[in-house]
Amino acid sequence: MVVVSARVPQVSRLHDRPIVEAGSVPGYGAVFNAGLLYHDGLYHLFARGVRDGYRRNEGSGPRFLDYISDVLVLTSSDGRSYEFGYVLGRAGTSGVHCFEDPRVQRVQGAHGEDIVMTYTSLPPHESGRPWRIGAHHLSWDGERFHLDEATGRLLGPPDVANKDAIVFTLTDQRVALIHRIHPDMQLAVFDDLDHLWHAGPEYWDPYMSDLDAHTLIRPTPGALGIGAGAPPVQTDEGLLLFFHERRADGVYTANVALLDKDTGRLVSQLDEPLLEPELEWEREGDTENVVFVQGAQRHGDTVYLTYGAADRCVGVATARVSHLVKALLDAA
Repeated sequence: MVVVSARVPQVSRLHDRPIVEAGSVPGYGAVFNAGLLYHDGLYHLFARGVRDGYRRNEGSGPRFLDYISDVLVLTSSDGRSYEFGYVLGRAGTSGVHCFEDPRVQRVQGAHGEDIVMTYTSLPPHESGRPWRIGAHHLSWDGERFHLDEATGRLLGPPDVANKDAIVFTLTDQRVALIHRIHPDMQLAVFDDLDHLWHAGPEYWDPYMSDLDAHTLIRPTPGALGIGAGAPPVQTDEGLLLFFHERRADGVYTANVALLDKDTGRLVSQLDEPLLEPELEWEREGDTENVVFVQGAQRHGDTVYLTYGAADRCVGVATARVSHLVKALLDAA
């Protein structure tokens, strides 16, 4: 069944139900906010899975108690029906207390292609430390992906709350990082992936002292915040960046912008969201009224999008690349 957004006709949900339901993986409740990689003829979904047993907190502090999430991998041959495969990253290992919201991306470098997973690394609540951008290299053995524990890093300035990170390669082989230091999205550019991986105070101190100069996109007036969604999609005209915005009423919407592929800077963005919560399972869940794009895969003129819904499950939608690019160029 195809469900078409009433606001943006060129964006269509492929199902009227989630492609991954909460409770569909043994030992887990909510399964949502999934990154995506098309590899070896399969769609690989890297989802945030919350272990069974969590519950709402009736007192002060975090929204949920005993809320621990791992990275689960599910696969599909057609992008419509997914099967659970394995746990890629387990909280409490690899130096990570809790994995949240994984994005998986191919990054080109001087020595070939690297597959990188970025995620929100959540410290123990009682530690008082901020969330940070976690990152690992992934390897493929012909049957499954593996997390390379030795490559694990916290990226970005230390002791600063930072999340919603994606990594991509510019045309001159420099590597760009889009991240979110509340409430804006920022762009950081590095000589290569190794430079990003090992950037220290000599990079981040001057960067933070002039943070406005690195701001890529700000929330629209009245909105509460924004953050990058999926790694950018290549087009002849530039890079399609799908991102989320949290409106003043708390609703999370999916939005799109066009970036310059040489610099990573903003060319244009659409004022109206591509997708907003409309179906029951997008409006009701652990967090109400959320669509949260994290995966994007282009096939010809179609881009396939995976999104978290209400912090409970995963939905999919498609859009025409040519329609989006035309609208963005018209808005420039």
